[in-house]
Order: sequence, then structure tokens, then C-alpha cells
Amino acid sequence: MAVGTAVAVVSAALAAGPVAGAGVARADDSRPARPVPTEPAEAAPAPGPPPAAPAVPALPAVPAVGAPRITTPFAPLRRPGVPAFGAFLASDARGVERMEELSRWLGGAELRVGHTYLPGNRWSDIEGDIGFLESWARWRNAEKDRMLVLNVPLQERNEEGVSDEEVRSLLRRGAAGEFDHHFRALAERLVALKVPDTILVLGWEMNGITYTHRCGPDPESWKKYWNRVVTTMRSVPGQKFRFDFTPSRGRDAIPWTECYPGDDTVDIIGMDSYDQPAGRSFDEQVKEPYGLQAHVDFAKAHGKPISYPEWGLFRNGDNPEYMRRMLAWMEEHRPLYNTVTDYCPHGVWQCDDNPHSSRVYKNVLYGRTHGADPETTPEATPAPSAPAGQVPRRTARRWTWAAGWSTGSAESSVSASTGGRATADAAAVPARRTALTAAHRRRWPGRAPRRPAPRRRPGRPASAVPAGPGRPAARPRSPPPGRSPSSTRTPARRA
Repeated sequence: MAVGTAVAVVSAALAAGPVAGAGVARADDSRPARPVPTEPAEAAPAPGPPPAAPAVPALPAVPAVGAPRITTPFAPLRRPGVPAFGAFLASDARGVERMEELSRWLGGAELRVGHTYLPGNRWSDIEGDIGFLESWARWRNAEKDRMLVLNVPLQERNEEGVSDEEVRSLLRRGAAGEFDHHFRALAERLVALKVPDTILVLGWEMNGITYTHRCGPDPESWKKYWNRVVTTMRSVPGQKFRFDFTPSRGRDAIPWTECYPGDDTVDIIGMDSYDQPAGRSFDEQVKEPYGLQAHVDFAKAHGKPISYPEWGLFRNGDNPEYMRRMLAWMEEHRPLYNTVTDYCPHGVWQCDDNPHSSRVYKNVLYGRTHGADPETTPEATPAPSAPAGQVPRRTARRWTWAAGWSTGSAESSVSASTGGRATADAAAVPARRTALTAAHRRRWPGRAPRRPAPRRRPGRPASAVPAGPGRPAARPRSPPPGRSPSSTRTPARRA
């Protein structure tokens, strides 16, 4: 995870927060494993100056998203050229179910990456004998271009606070081949489930202190152990695995470059990067030693694609600036895949605690059709042209990863600098009414346009309500705190 954040593959059941996707609250449930950001280890300053960071481009304005009613059957939108992305929503079969719900909330955007974790309590967990890989395999095989990302612990008792001395002994035993059969069993299971192209994130966040599979106590043995595991799994007939070396951002307990096992056994160089520690700006996350820029430079030097298996909010709370900048960073550097970590208190969909960041994430990734609404006339039927002077409801949209759907229509623009909140909708309402009135008068000179009967306010006599052509246009109503004008989510909870 970010700056030394540690992902926890939790074998004990964890309670899930209520889901705010598509306006539906979810009952509490337990999860076999999910990433848990932890504090970075105390680390001495890294030698040498930090790598220079190029300017991260600001996101252009993106449109405010509505709450379209998706009709069944549901089919995610396919966008050629859009980088693969997804989310960690739960480790077991519930994570599979929530993928479709999240896609609906994002307006049909296609989630091509499914992400789950093997627990690390016992070796049988690491062999894949856990009861939910079958669900993920079915999801993966439903579409040809999907990716399954699986985090695999390198040791049992992975979160039991094992001492450095014992970790050192375990690493040496692993380097000698004592644990090969467990990883061969996992590889055979994945091939049998017809997911031989799974991306395997082995021993993630090895540069920290949280996991028994950490690198710090004996980096040389750790690298030999990694190489042995990869060689063992590649020896299984039918496999097409890709192996992702993923430290946490920053130096943490040991520079992650000291744990790199070599180009022959690494296919992808990832990074877990959360918004932490508290008070650290995104620019600092880019420039710090072993940070985001160092990660990109290291991967380029080794000819490897990058990834972000875990990223998201953490110590700085609801931080739309982080969300905007991280999405822009990924647009610039084009990782092979990324999966946001989504659960309370860090989530943008399953958690109501971060409404501004949620709005940015949704606006950037919202995948809409070219029509005004999902229930418009099919494209084969030509639409009548708008009268002269009328402001069109929508203009043609252009998809980009960083900007979502960008449009020239003033009524649907959003200011990214305010965290994705709608800023032009209110201004567009009077302008649209004025344009419609002008068009009416040109078409029917001398006839005033019809106006709806004014609504009475409680306790206010009808005579006090202005009526007729001289009545000023009603002001658009402000959304309640924590919600965008078109949000389908419930209001953000308050502590």
C-alpha cells in the first residue's frame, strides 16, 4: 500500500460496511480477506536526492453524471483503448457479485479487472483450497479480455507477528525448496479452473514489516525464494501466469529495490500506493525516495509494464485532490491495470464517508452512451434538429481515461477543482429557459409561452406568488450536503 501501507490478506471474517452503490444499502457481511492499510515502518532517510517528478497534468472538466436507470439485460460498455481497471470489493464470491453493481453505478463502464486475495493462515489457503476461486474463475472466463489478479502470500501465519529471526529461517527454507509443492498445487488448481493466465502478486509489500513474507530480515534469501516459486509455477503444463512484483510506495523498512529478484522472474512491476501518511501531498508522494516517480523510472529501466494493484484513500480522509491527481497520474503513465481498494473507511462506492472523492471517481470513469439518456430513441432513428437559439441537451462526447466524457455543453460541465461537484448546471438552467422562450417567440409571435402553475409554499397565500410572463425564473435547488445534484447515493454519513 501507499508509503509503506501493508495489504492484509485477512483469513478471519471481517465485517463489511453498507454499500452505497446505486442507492442500495448492503447489510453487514463477513469477508475472508481484504487489504488493510497499515502504518509504514520507521525508516532512515534514503541516500541520494529524490528523483525529479514531471508535472502531473490536471484533469479537464468532466460532466456531472446523472442517475440513469439501466434496463435489463445489463451489458457493460466496451471502450477500445481504455486501460483495464477494476476494484477490490470482497475476496469471496460477493466480490464477483459487486463487480456488476459497481459497473452499473459507473454507468456501464466495463470493469475488466477482478482482484482477490488468498488468505495466509495455513498452507492449504495458499494452495487455493478456499472455496471461492471457482466464482472468480467463472467471472474471468465469461469475457475473453478480462484479467484476474490474485495476491498470493509466500508464507503461512502471514499476519501473526512472526519475529525477524524466524522469518529469516523461513526464507532460507523456502529458498532451499522446502515449500515448492504448495505453489505447484496452486498452479495446478488455477490451470484446472481454466484461469492459467492469472496475474499473481506474490509476497506483496515485502518492503514493510507487517507480513511474515517480508524481505527485510534476509533480502538475498527472499529473492532466491521468489525465483524458486516462479520457476515451480511456470513448470506446470498449460500455465500462462504473469508475476507482479509489488512493494508499497516509499522506503518503508527496506528500499524495495533491494528485494527485486531479477527480470527473468518478474513480468510486471507494481506498487501499492494509498493516500498516506497524514498530511503528505500528492506531489510529495511522487517525489519521495522510492515513490511514484521512482517506480515508473525503475520499471522503464527494466522494460516492464507497471500496475497499481492497490490504491485509494487512507490517512487524509475524503481527499478529492488525491483522487483527481492519482487518476491523472495513471492516465499519463498507462499501467497495465489498476484496482482501487474499496471498503469503509477508505471506499468511494461501498462507503458514504468520502462523498467528494466518490464524485471525482465516478465522474472520471462514468461510461455513458452518446445519447442524452439510456432510454432515448435508438441511433438508427434520426433525431429532429433543435430550434434556432435552443441550447442542446447534450453534445457529442469524447472518452478519455483521465477526463471521462468531456463535452462542450455548458449544462453538463463539472469543475474538477471542486472535487467533481457540478458548477455549471445551475447557471445553465436560466440560460436554457431564456433560449427556449426566444425560440417560442420566433415561432409563434405575440403568443406567450405556457408556464407551469406555480407551486405554493406552505403558509403562503396564492396572491403572494408571482405569476405570468413577469415572474422570475425559479432558482435551481441546491443539493443536500455531501451529494451531487444527480447522485444516486445516499447522503454521506456523519460521525
